[in-house]
Amino acid sequence: MDLMVRAPAPETPSATVHAPPYAEALFSCRDISLDLGGREILKEISLSVGRGEVLGIIGPNGAGKTSLFEVLSGRMQPKTGHVLFRGKDVTALPLFARARLGIGRTFQTPVVPDELTVEQTLKAARQAHRPYLTRHHAEWGAEMVRLNVPPNMLTAQLETLNRRKLLLACLLMRRPQLLLMDEPAAGLINSEVDEFDDLIRTLSKELNITIIIVEHRIELLATIADRVIVMDAGEIISEGSLDFVLEDPRVNAAYFENLAEGALEESDAS
Repeated sequence: MDLMVRAPAPETPSATVHAPPYAEALFSCRDISLDLGGREILKEISLSVGRGEVLGIIGPNGAGKTSLFEVLSGRMQPKTGHVLFRGKDVTALPLFARARLGIGRTFQTPVVPDELTVEQTLKAARQAHRPYLTRHHAEWGAEMVRLNVPPNMLTAQLETLNRRKLLLACLLMRRPQLLLMDEPAAGLINSEVDEFDDLIRTLSKELNITIIIVEHRIELLATIADRVIVMDAGEIISEGSLDFVLEDPRVNAAYFENLAEGALEESDAS
């Protein structure tokens, strides 16, 4: 879904918010490039985030945002560049190894094991790898995300919000230090977005979890993001506060001119 709402522009754009130096960053990547099928998807992407910081990533469809998450989480290996976590190079580590180090990821579509109950799903997460966790860990995770559903309910019966909460509870019981969240507000209505907004702020400010979030809803990023990166055609074209990047001419060209062209094409076709 393309960005459809633009936040009101301030009279004076906010100053750029600078990223923490790589030496102080909890998580960073340097000069990440990725080719798929002979096409360049990512072009020398570099970013860094500090402990407890929320970094938002926005950009038009096809900008490379999800592909970047594939590399950062370990599902794909980059053509060039390095990924660092707590000062160590984890570029060669696969997804499961990064997860055990404390890097969690959520996906745009909250896929749950439909044949299991909520309690069984939490148990599977507890026993996914050593050290095995207790039921108390699962109860704590469910409480943190405010998951209030019967334990014996099949996950297939959960609505989108509670599916997202269940998957997040499975991650939180392992106490991750970093969460990569790909459009967590997708499929949620406005009141649910507000609830998820509050939840993300709790994770970052109270649990001190670093969060990198890809999200199209500007109203959500406006309340939770400490800093925003804008991607287009596999490159970072702007970085800073949300107000700052929305006033950047390059961002207006990438986002709003594309939207206008799309609307014109639909009009011509009708």
